[in-house]
Amino acid sequence: MTQTPPAAIILAAGLGTRMHSATPKHLHPLLGRRLADWVIEAVRALGPEPLVVVTSPDAREAFEGETIAVQETPRGTGDATAAARASLEGFDGDVLVVTGDAATITSELLAALLETHRSAGAAATVLSFEPPDPGAYGRIVRNGGGALQAIVEARDANDQELEIREVNSSIYVFEAAKLWPALERLTPQNVQGELYLTDTVRDLVAAGERVAVHMADDPTEAEGVNTRAELAAAAAVLRDRINHGHMLAGATIVDPATTWIDPTVALEPDCTIQPFTVLRGGTRVAAGADVGPHVVAVDAEIGSDTLVGPFCYLRPGTVLETGAKAGAFVEIKNSRIGERTKVPHQSYIGDAEIGADTNIAAGNITVNFPHQPGKPKGRTTIGRNVRTGVHNAFVAPVDVGDDAWIGAGSVITEDVPPESLAVGRVRQENKEGYVRRKREQEDE
Repeated sequence: MTQTPPAAIILAAGLGTRMHSATPKHLHPLLGRRLADWVIEAVRALGPEPLVVVTSPDAREAFEGETIAVQETPRGTGDATAAARASLEGFDGDVLVVTGDAATITSELLAALLETHRSAGAAATVLSFEPPDPGAYGRIVRNGGGALQAIVEARDANDQELEIREVNSSIYVFEAAKLWPALERLTPQNVQGELYLTDTVRDLVAAGERVAVHMADDPTEAEGVNTRAELAAAAAVLRDRINHGHMLAGATIVDPATTWIDPTVALEPDCTIQPFTVLRGGTRVAAGADVGPHVVAVDAEIGSDTLVGPFCYLRPGTVLETGAKAGAFVEIKNSRIGERTKVPHQSYIGDAEIGADTNIAAGNITVNFPHQPGKPKGRTTIGRNVRTGVHNAFVAPVDVGDDAWIGAGSVITEDVPPESLAVGRVRQENKEGYVRRKREQEDE
């Protein structure tokens, strides 16, 4: 029998004061997404209807496109959950409540939590885990039969309870018909005057309702983020998870610990990613490409059998066609580099089209910034089988024809016909004795 999809509430209204930031905690960047986006992505995989994001008034625009509920005043997780009630009007199934800072949660773990809840016929089910250091997490207290007896906050726990390793993740599934009355019965039990969702669990247990517990096998999947240190730890977990998936799919990542790849990046089998490489956005790396070390690529297309790096920066709009090379200390932006074309070292190529089998010598620059305010950037076109010289500058818009050569040190301001040699520099002039005469004048 097909199960009715759950509803989902993602709690993302907290200010995250421990982040010490003007940016709300849930909006902090985390490996190509915002922190809360990782949670939304994991929850959405379960097909919830509806999915409601609870946010603060100041952050509501950040979740445009989602179903939003606003917690007008920060009065705790219980109040935040209640803020979503109007968006779930008429829904009588299971309600998944997930904190918006659980960046490393997986859809598989959430599905297992939901299955435990339904199998147990519970009014509520708590996701628990055993971290290396239970610290400030609320402790899961079980009775002699192993059933949940209470969730005790660390600050309220006695010495015996503090020895408990199993803790509350603050992620739950509730039966909707039991959740809303329990929220209505909440009263502030703390000096902050806040309403805690944890207290609904205590209320349901006290009322004799069945409350189940599902323990996560991997504690890293259930931990939340409250500080920048924890944000970095979550990033490392996500990095390892992403890299592991790429390696299982056939990509070689030489040193996964120093390689950072956004979840939106695509790697084909048999590409190689060298250490200290960062691949971001919609970057695509084809089979046979060798990228790194020390390469940053953002929204770039890296073709098959290409060589990139070391110390190379590929900015958005870069396309390296088959067999191309972008070498040491090269920066490329919004440009297409043709098949087997080489940009080996110390060059900036921006807003350019370069044909196949061309060699760009050291220190070449496309000067693409407009000379007149308000004018669009110019574009440089360099044809097939062109040989540039060292320290060339191409002042866009300019077109260099196929098979042309450019003299070393030349500044190219006009189009170069095919099969031509272009030299755009002043002939060397030696002024003998100039330095001696200059010194003599200074000594007078």
